[in-house]
Amino acid sequence: MAGTDVFTAAGSGPGSGADRGPTDPWAPGAGGTPPDLTALTSLQVLRRLDSGPRGLTDAQAEERLLRYGENAVPEWRTASWPRRFVRSVRDPFTAVLLCLGVVSATVSAWGTALVILSLVVVSCLLRSSGEHRADRSMAALRELVATTATVLRRGGDGREGGDGRDGGGARDGGGSRPREIPVDQLVPGDVIRLGPGDLVPADVLLLRASGLTVHQAALTGESAPVAKYAVDTPGLPGLPGAGGDDPAAQDDAGDGGARTPAAGEAFAGVFAQPRLCFQGSSVASGSGTAVVVATGTRTRFGAARSRPGRRTASAFDRQVNGISWVLIRFMLLTPPLVLMANAALRGRGLETLPFAVAVAVGLTPEMLPVIVTTALARGASRLARHHAVIVKRLPALHDLGAVDVLFLDKTGTLTQDRPVVGGAMDAYGDPDPEVLRWAAVNAWWTLQLADLPAPDALDEAILDAADEADPARYEGVAALPFDPVRRLSTAVVRRPGRLGTHTLVVKGAVEAVLQRCALDDEERNRLSALAAREADRGLRLLAVATAERPARHRDYTPADERGLDFLGFVALHDALAPTAAEALKVLAARGVSVKILTGDHPGTAARACLDLGLDTAVGDLAPGGDDLTGADDLTGADDLPGAGEVITAERLDALTDAELAEVARRTTVFARCTPEHKARIVAAVRADGHTTGFLGDGVNDLPALYAADVGICPRDAVDVVRESTDVVLARKDLTAIEHAIGAGRHSSGNIATYLRITLSSNLGNVIAMLVAGLLLPFLPMLPAQVLVQNLCFDAAQLAFAYDRPRPEALRRPTELRSRAFFRFITGFGLINALADLATFVVLALALHTAVDVGSQAEFHSGWFTENLLTQALVMLLLRTSARPASGRRAPSPVRWAAAGLAVTGLLLPLSPLGPILGMPALPGLYYVLLGAVLGLYAAGLVFARGRIGGAQL
Repeated sequence: MAGTDVFTAAGSGPGSGADRGPTDPWAPGAGGTPPDLTALTSLQVLRRLDSGPRGLTDAQAEERLLRYGENAVPEWRTASWPRRFVRSVRDPFTAVLLCLGVVSATVSAWGTALVILSLVVVSCLLRSSGEHRADRSMAALRELVATTATVLRRGGDGREGGDGRDGGGARDGGGSRPREIPVDQLVPGDVIRLGPGDLVPADVLLLRASGLTVHQAALTGESAPVAKYAVDTPGLPGLPGAGGDDPAAQDDAGDGGARTPAAGEAFAGVFAQPRLCFQGSSVASGSGTAVVVATGTRTRFGAARSRPGRRTASAFDRQVNGISWVLIRFMLLTPPLVLMANAALRGRGLETLPFAVAVAVGLTPEMLPVIVTTALARGASRLARHHAVIVKRLPALHDLGAVDVLFLDKTGTLTQDRPVVGGAMDAYGDPDPEVLRWAAVNAWWTLQLADLPAPDALDEAILDAADEADPARYEGVAALPFDPVRRLSTAVVRRPGRLGTHTLVVKGAVEAVLQRCALDDEERNRLSALAAREADRGLRLLAVATAERPARHRDYTPADERGLDFLGFVALHDALAPTAAEALKVLAARGVSVKILTGDHPGTAARACLDLGLDTAVGDLAPGGDDLTGADDLTGADDLPGAGEVITAERLDALTDAELAEVARRTTVFARCTPEHKARIVAAVRADGHTTGFLGDGVNDLPALYAADVGICPRDAVDVVRESTDVVLARKDLTAIEHAIGAGRHSSGNIATYLRITLSSNLGNVIAMLVAGLLLPFLPMLPAQVLVQNLCFDAAQLAFAYDRPRPEALRRPTELRSRAFFRFITGFGLINALADLATFVVLALALHTAVDVGSQAEFHSGWFTENLLTQALVMLLLRTSARPASGRRAPSPVRWAAAGLAVTGLLLPLSPLGPILGMPALPGLYYVLLGAVLGLYAAGLVFARGRIGGAQL
């Protein structure tokens, strides 16, 4: 036996001892495929589970429940509010602010220490509260995998012995009766029944099945229901080794809309096994009886649930932390430099330490944690209110704003989860409405006579496209419903005026129907080639054929499906999502490149892109905005796929990571992808310098969700995915993503504007203070005055969190690129420092005296006023990187904040607080000369803004 890590073997052979437990049939072998289940018959599996077709006794079930535990996955434990608060302190800037606060308290600068501590507490409260609210919203979205299950249990203590002589097909006798029990009470060995609409409550192996198809998109990402059936004989259609590489046969869903497992065998692995159904999937049609082989965390779903991945640093973390640590180094170097310079040139000692700390605090954008948290929290709140988008991790909103490559699956996003008829053609590829009419006759009478619970997706599409009156013109006689072995269905009808004759109408998989038609090999091969070409164009084909038979009372059987007359093909394709085309245009206009990662047939994916106007030839996705227009731009391009090709998983396996990154720059569609392929593609693009987002909803998407900068899922995604992603959408709709990206850029733009303005002003002030400290015989500004100045500026800067950026700022991804960022703050910081130093001259002229110890109070007052006025100008003139339109004013929050800051700078020295802070009133000549300095300063800002290019952060 392969292993016993799931069920502990207490015995080795069949028997009736009450202490004997089931052995493990589910231990994964090489490649993750359970060798025991694929190799054993249903009878052998029942024996290893010490069960039988009539299920377990109540005593056995109770004993196994105690041994293996409840059939429940562990609850995802979200961080408590206090834990989130403590984690907020680990932000680099928050940590350095705490350090500066401790130093301020050490040198008895209690006012500075109190202000810094208040800013830290406010920032941490805002961030932890916002994320805690998102957790509460997520709790409201959590849904149970299933509530009850129909299980066969025997009330007595007798044992069946697991001999299974009825092969799983015996009637439920001997006291065995179906009952509804909570799914968490299921145990290995239980026999359950499945019907349409049921959620599969555990990993099970089928004992019986009738027309059973299941949706397992949550596990594999495949849009079409998958046919499942109970067979123990290898070599049947759909089992390994039975299929071919014919695209028409592989992508053809057959009848009933269900893809046979052969179509996905190469990429679905264990999930393609026809006998196995998995927790997390649901029954689309048909019914079945199955034995439970794994429960709880031992299921495939539970294993993924209990192994959450860990995402690496996001774009927000990398960008903000990169800038943060450079500034932190400056701040840590500033106090020692100030102390050493004053000691060397002025002979001052530790009495300058409070001033040195105040200078370091002046360089610190101490409002950054508050601004970042407020801006992101407001953006997340607007998304939740207006677009029902939940942002679980606030920095993820910035990541959304920086996203320039968005990965998504085709189904449910670009297309709806249903097919539509694209047309009908005859044997030569010419349009023929008669083919669609006969296909509708088959769909209608199969539904009416075969007692199916509901029409499948393909039949619904055919009936919607056909004339409703066509099927009613015929009289139904009999029907042979679709099954996954024959891969076709047959309706027997009587034509009006054709007494004594029955017409067989057959519809199904191309290969299956052609084999039953009266055709020579050459014609059959020609039709197969025609079907393959259409499949490569992304169409799903159903073949239609008829036959005339003498009327009879004897039942029709599959043996009658021979010697058919071939009519033609019905072509279907995925219905397009109504908002997808417009959303793709908006995303492209905003600089977001969309790439498709799908498990579907390459032609199907390419067809959807073509119908939506999404060009599969990409020529502009390169690091740093470099243009790639052809294969010659790639290293080793002669050996790599050409631009615009649809790349399949088999071709990806032959590429190195570097080659994959180059191919990804010019490829839009990747088909036949496994979860590992998706994650590798996302990681390669991310390593190539792009900020990536991934939209997924199934367990198979988890690796790629963790590989992306920001993981996105719809509300109806499986529980483990909802808990693992950063952003949850109300619906799987590109429009919602477009709104989320816009909100992210709105918030990120405000954060970037704050950093741009604050750090350039702070750097200029620090340079001026350092120069003044060396040139003047007194401190250029008292520590209390520095603190009040910072408080005024900080209060005004809070308006940036409520700013409304210009529309141009939303048309490109928002990034904080360190090199351009520091070029900006250095250039404007030097301009600010020149304005400050020019104020020295203005003060000397206005006071008609040399700047000495006797005039230090007037100097402090004049410089305080000039600093606040220059900072107000910076807020207005550098708020937007683009030249404002004629007559356009800054939005109200910033305008009023700048006005308030200017008024404070002018009136504070004249108020009763002026003397308390050591700032007397100044003569009128000072204000006249200061106006000239400010005018030159404003002109310099406008000129430098055009030359330096503040937008390129």
